[in-house]
Amino acid sequence: MSPSEKIFKLIKYDRCPFYKKGDEFRLSGNSLLLKLDQENTFITTAIVKIPYGQETCRILVNDLTKILIEHESIDRIPSMVINCSGCTGKVQLEATKEKEFLSATPIDERHKNIDMIANLLSNFSIFQSLDKHNLKDIVPFLKLKKYAQGATILKKGAPAQHLYIILSGVVDVLDEESVGLSQLRRGEVFGEMSLISGEPVGATIKVVETATIVFIKGRDFKEVLNKFPSIQMYLARLLARRLANANVVRAEEIASGMIGQLSEMPPSELFQALNINQKTGVLTLSLPKGSAELCFRDGDLITAKYNQKKDKEAFFEIIREKEGRFKFVPKLPDAQKDTRIIGPFMEILLDGLRKADEELSNNNRQVILK
Repeated sequence: MSPSEKIFKLIKYDRCPFYKKGDEFRLSGNSLLLKLDQENTFITTAIVKIPYGQETCRILVNDLTKILIEHESIDRIPSMVINCSGCTGKVQLEATKEKEFLSATPIDERHKNIDMIANLLSNFSIFQSLDKHNLKDIVPFLKLKKYAQGATILKKGAPAQHLYIILSGVVDVLDEESVGLSQLRRGEVFGEMSLISGEPVGATIKVVETATIVFIKGRDFKEVLNKFPSIQMYLARLLARRLANANVVRAEEIASGMIGQLSEMPPSELFQALNINQKTGVLTLSLPKGSAELCFRDGDLITAKYNQKKDKEAFFEIIREKEGRFKFVPKLPDAQKDTRIIGPFMEILLDGLRKADEELSNNNRQVILK
């Protein structure tokens, strides 16, 4: 479908030196603020078409451009009435319905915008093997979208849709229990495995920090791979690397001798098992609020960290969790070998269970009162 433009019609006139009532101004393009590392890059393709034969008022052009910057794209601009900032005279304009157009951007201006986007893409590893000519060719396949913090981009089990590339922001990769598996940042790719295999999405992708994403639609994916073999090779290497990393992680988990899910072995039972068997080592957990770490020496608890809390407070919060993954490594860091125990283990455990029961009772009481 052709891009659209917003028409602003002059409805009120007060000594304007350039325009008269009924004149129409056409606004098109997009704008985007990219936060890349330590710097912000602002991209705009705003095009303002002045009535044919009329002079250009830079004040009015600036006013219309600001509207596009504020809303980021033409289709987000609502019906509205605006006043120009004014010089010797003033005008009032009304935004009317969008209008489809074939070529709102002059060829030279369009080429300039494509060059700018191509230069930006060259900074990302997936596109670094492409020369300038190929980068320009791939631009028409790309779509931009901004996701707010907390938004879900992909949901585990959903059908494959697009190949996604992160321009800015951070996303979490979550399992079926919403436990974090990893984080992806600028330049990283996701969604490719489902598109290649045809299988449903293998993990949920949720935005941690407002993210700007460029994506290639699934229906264009094969064409892009056929047209740009270097991208095909990049994705093949990416898949191989991810598979190798997954195998390494799995091997480490098996070697650790103790892995599992909290849904199968709750924290209280897990902690008791380590205490009764007088285990020494580090227990790490992937939980809904982040990672947790507990150090045991001969079954006694010596340190605990979770959700910005330490020792007993962290232990009490961990014991409330019902979902997550755990791994125990039977080796204690040298720095922890002489650390004093937090306290008598069974006393801490019973205190934690009591606090958890009290919290549950209070929550149930509040539900009944409502």
